Amino acid sequence: MNPKKPPVPVPLLMVIGIVAISFSSIFIKWSSAPVSVQGMYRLLFTSLLMLPFARPYSGAACALRLKDWLLLGASGVMLALHFLLWMGSLNYTSVASSTMIMALEPLFIMLGAYILYKERNSASAILGMAIAIFGVVFIGWGDIGLSAENLKGDMLSVGGTVAVAAHLLIGQKLVARMPSYLYSLIVFISAAIVFAVYNLVTSTPFFNYPAREWGIFVLLAVVPTVFGHILFNWLLQYASATTVSMNILGEPVGASILAFLLLGEQLSGLQWAGGVLVMAGLGVYLYSGRRKALKLQDSLPNAS
Repeated sequence: MNPKKPPVPVPLLMVIGIVAISFSSIFIKWSSAPVSVQGMYRLLFTSLLMLPFARPYSGAACALRLKDWLLLGASGVMLALHFLLWMGSLNYTSVASSTMIMALEPLFIMLGAYILYKERNSASAILGMAIAIFGVVFIGWGDIGLSAENLKGDMLSVGGTVAVAAHLLIGQKLVARMPSYLYSLIVFISAAIVFAVYNLVTSTPFFNYPAREWGIFVLLAVVPTVFGHILFNWLLQYASATTVSMNILGEPVGASILAFLLLGEQLSGLQWAGGVLVMAGLGVYLYSGRRKALKLQDSLPNAS
């Protein structure tokens, strides 16, 4: 992880990213196209938007080793699997329930970071995560349900959460030695190819969708992907995968509010209370990370 400061404060960038990704589930609910088609065009259009600005990174791409390319491919597969499972979960359960489960991502990230990178968290950071996750449970409490369809949606969301956690952990390793822009572009192209192969194998139509669907594909590429996923990938240069993944805890709040306003999905008092707990826990965690970074910065001059 790069210790230098970003040109824009990290908390502000996190807020922008949270708002952007909160629109993802809304656009998916609005679309009637297969989720594999939504995912493919979302990533394809994002890649096309990025390609004109990729020339400065051609040298870095040529310097990549075979191991780097294999890891990039693995990250792309995990990202495609995440979209396929999580987007599919929205066909069976509500926005609040699906995003609530997705917000458990930091648990998988923290476990994976400890196993792979020996990354430890302070007691206050763990407390912040616990508060936020407790709030997430409140958000989805009234909508988990016991029906077979809801259970299927929940399981798909769990699978998507595991996949995106693996994607972020691989990304943390790669952006330490390559530009985050190049990383995002290659991973998005890889994931789009995975979706294309999946659609070919399953005989899912590539075209013949109304103009409204194409508009949604573009919105999915610009809003939650460019201002969400790309931004979070860029933040991996300045924050750990565990910290970046904490942004997911803000998504259930934003997505649930948008679902209430735009889709008519009702929220209970417990869900509103859970939103407050989520933001409180996120604040505790980020404050803990800031203190840790300041301590590290203060110790650097004495390290030489």
